[in-house]
Amino acid sequence: MPAQLFSRLAVLFLLLGSLNPTYAQVVPAPTPAVTDTIHKFENPAGVSSPVKAKWYKSKLFKATIVPAVLIGYGVYTSNGGGFYTNQDADYDIHKLFPTYRTKLDNVLLIAPYLELAAVGLAGVESRNDRINTLLIIAKGEVIMLASTFAVKYISKKERPDGSDKLSFPSGHTAQAFLAASIVHTEFRDKSQWYGVGAYTIATSVAALRMINSKHWQSDVVAGAGFGILSAHLAYLSHRNRWGRKSIGRDIGMSPTYFGNGTPGLMLTWHPRK
Repeated sequence: MPAQLFSRLAVLFLLLGSLNPTYAQVVPAPTPAVTDTIHKFENPAGVSSPVKAKWYKSKLFKATIVPAVLIGYGVYTSNGGGFYTNQDADYDIHKLFPTYRTKLDNVLLIAPYLELAAVGLAGVESRNDRINTLLIIAKGEVIMLASTFAVKYISKKERPDGSDKLSFPSGHTAQAFLAASIVHTEFRDKSQWYGVGAYTIATSVAALRMINSKHWQSDVVAGAGFGILSAHLAYLSHRNRWGRKSIGRDIGMSPTYFGNGTPGLMLTWHPRK
């Protein structure tokens, strides 16, 4: 009888202990995670998508905004528009230089290229190697010549001296500013003064074309735009395909033995991307 009573009391104490928070703690069951079934296929790799740059921060916009303004101003003033017309500029120029004529503009248009060569020979490191620079120059020349002469034959603007109707835009000015833009791009990381000198020469060419009565104000402004635009397009379309190192640096040779008393030479080649 005492044994049965003791066992019943023990069971009663265990039941009371399980109901008392002091002796037992109820642990809530973990809440299952909610599965996202709507967006699960949007980014399976878990890599954040790149933020798209604003259109006004793109390379194309930065490369074309200044030339577009210059060409647009030239087009607007070519037919007498603007607060300072072609006739106003022509009057002021020939008031200062009534009889001055020179052929110096025919020489100065390539002077920025001479500066490019001289600075390179002096040991100043350019942005691109010589082969790539020559390719960029060739590409820029093709773009500039094709665009300027196409517009010349379409516009048929008469020159101030009446010699022909190929006045708009100025090819001499376009050539000079194309060369100046390449000089500026190649050496701007070394010093901005190389570009300043080249653009000063190009501006002198534009001024001399007006002094010689070969072009109007609108012609030289638009010509500068065509030259700068040609240089920028040449750089944007260039991918340095000729900038790889010589294949000889990736070739190795070592003596080897092929068995049966046959020596040989092993040639290894590790191409670089």
